[in-house]
This record gives sequence, structure tokens and C-alpha cells, in this order.
Amino acid sequence: MSGSRAPRAVITGIGVVAPTGIGAEAHWKRVLAGEHRIAPISLFDATPYPCTLAGEVPDFDAQAWTDTRRIVQTDRWTHLGFAATRLALADAGLAEAGPADPYAVAVTLASSSGGNLFGQRELQRLWSQPGRTVGAYQSIAWFYAASVGQLSIAHQFKGPCGVLAAEAAGGLDSLAHAVRTIRRGTPVVIAGGTECPLSPYALACQLRSGLLSTGTDPDTAYRPFDAAAAGYVPAEGGAVFVVEDLDHARARGAPVIYAEVLGWGATHDGRHTTPDREPGAGHYARAMEVALRAGGAHPDEVALVVPDALGVPGYDRAEARALRSLFGPTTPPVSTQKALTGRAHQGGAALDVATALLALRHDLLPATAGLHRPAAGCELDFVREPRRPRGDLALVCARGFDGFNSALLLRRPPR
Repeated sequence: MSGSRAPRAVITGIGVVAPTGIGAEAHWKRVLAGEHRIAPISLFDATPYPCTLAGEVPDFDAQAWTDTRRIVQTDRWTHLGFAATRLALADAGLAEAGPADPYAVAVTLASSSGGNLFGQRELQRLWSQPGRTVGAYQSIAWFYAASVGQLSIAHQFKGPCGVLAAEAAGGLDSLAHAVRTIRRGTPVVIAGGTECPLSPYALACQLRSGLLSTGTDPDTAYRPFDAAAAGYVPAEGGAVFVVEDLDHARARGAPVIYAEVLGWGATHDGRHTTPDREPGAGHYARAMEVALRAGGAHPDEVALVVPDALGVPGYDRAEARALRSLFGPTTPPVSTQKALTGRAHQGGAALDVATALLALRHDLLPATAGLHRPAAGCELDFVREPRRPRGDLALVCARGFDGFNSALLLRRPPR
């Protein structure tokens, strides 16, 4: 730290592994094309379930991203994390393993539900086979901190490591924690998160919430803020980022600086998430207000809002109220692509950050997906056609189940 000035944290690498493709370029291309990537679930037979659709990462081969030994020890959500991390490191121009100072790189990811497919397989073996055993890696692979541990070991990153558990809000909280870690003296932090909530048990848990869409048309099953909204479609994937001290990034000649993490805010409603009770908007709006205040920004300066976009009518209305309470009747442009991909919990929030970064980078706001007619109470300035942003600030928002609220403010560097 120079004098009393706190280090500035910037994002220098993006790794996307999502239904829209593997790599930031593939994701951005499909977002601009408005290409729906929701399809019937293929990871297991979902035909007996009311919800049969999901967003799955296409043509994902774990062996292309890590070795066989780690594959058998870990779940698919960690495999996705291996891929996203390698992509982020390559994008940032950083070594994948054996950094000169391993204590200069930390890992702080978010987690929602852990290793679902691995746990499902092992527990089915426990209860259905005579041996009544589980594999030696069961306690590791489905643990919510498994990806953080495995990635730090694989890449020999020995800085302060941790995991954030706040459902979708954790995808933003991980970047906020990364900034704190940088301000405490660690120059590089791997942040973000991936998810794979697609197993019979995981799907049953989500169905129990009453928030899932049971639509059968992949193009219309998930329609946030729309008059026909009827729940969300689950998804896997997410994004991982290299968050870096600005001085460190400049000194090493980082190829790209996408944006500065300018501010963040987090609050909690203290209320259980249910489909029949419309949540309040006050705490959510406060998280956004705190993010702007922490970044020294005025609401009028925000050029893009990426919302949580749950697709449940009451929650969409509450999110619209929160935005209007902060910005007034005329909100900044609002854009969400979850109708293309599904909702990947904390991985989805991280993916929203990637989309916002790419929008700032390309100076282009992508059109909102899946919106035909806004529902009553959800009248916002939705981006209907791609347009140029009027400013350099993007606000990404997320609500985690059972009361978590987070907002992250990003600023594009000067041209």
C-alpha cells in the first residue's frame, strides 16, 4: 500500500463455462445473438419430474481441463471450476501453476449446494448395493468448499482462501471479499463461482421450493419480469475471475483491465423464501445504495443494471420496486440473459458479472432475453435492442434465497 491509499482492485481475467459456451468469447457471441440454450436435462433421466428443462454446459469434457486423478476425486461443479479458472488465468496472462510467490495468489469462490452428482451416485450405492459403502472421496467431493480447496492445490495458490455461502448473492460477495483480500496485501485473488445443481436429489430440493418453472418449451419456460413469468429454470456453470491490485496489474503488463470493482453492498431480509409471499424491497434497495455510496457514485451515473431476475412474479415485482426506490421512476437500462441460460445460483450471479464486464469492454448493452410483455409492476427501462451505454458504470444485483441481498458496482477504465 502506498501511503494511506487503499489498493484499487481490477478484474484482469474472465473464465466462462456456461450453457452459452466455454470461454468469454463464445458466451458473448450467443448473448448478442439471443440464442436460447435451455434444453431437456441430459445429465440424468428427468422425465418423472415436473421440471424437465435446464441449462447445461455444452460438450464439456473434464479431461480437457484437469487430470484423471482429480476428476475421480471431485464433482462436476469442481470440474467446471477447473475449466473456468484456467480460462481466467490464460485471459489474464498469468501462470496456471507454480507462481513465483504462491502466497501472492488467493482463492475465494462462492458455493451453493456442493457436489450433487458425486453425492447422488455415492449415496445411491450406499443404500442400493449389498456392500453399503461410499467412495473414499465422498466427504471431499460434495463438500461446499471442495472447489476452493482443489483449485488452490492444483495451482499451488497459497494465499488466504475461503468460500462464500449466500446462494446467488455469493457470486457477488466473492468479488467483494476478493477486494478486501487485496487491500490486506494479497495482490491476486481468484473469485467467482460455478454450480451444478442438476441431479435427482438437487432437482427435488429445488422443486420443493415451489419456485421452479414447469414449462416444457425451452424458449418460454423462463421469462423474468414478463407477464407470463412462472418460475426459474435451473442451470449449471458460472464464471471465475482474476481480481488484481491495479498497481500489480500495471507492473506486470496485464493484457486487459476489464473494470475496477468500485463498490459493493450486502444486506439481509431475515425472511424465508416462499413462492406465495412477496418479499420486501427495502433491504435489497439498500444493498444497491450502499454499493453506489461505497464507490462514490450517483445513481444517474449508472449505465447498466443486471438484475437477479428470478422469474417468480412476486420477486420480480419486488426487484422492480427496489430499483425504482433507488433510481426513481426512470431507471437505468436493465438487461438480463438468464432466460437464455437458466439460473445457476451463485454461478449465475458470477456469469452476470462476466456479461456486464463484456458489455463495458465492447461498449454495447445486450438486449434483455425472454421478455415479451412486462408484467404489471415490472415496468423498467429494459434493453430491447443492443445499444451503446451512456456511461462507464454497471451495477450487478443478486438475491440469495432466505434473505441475502448483494450488489456490485463495476467501472470501465478510461479509454
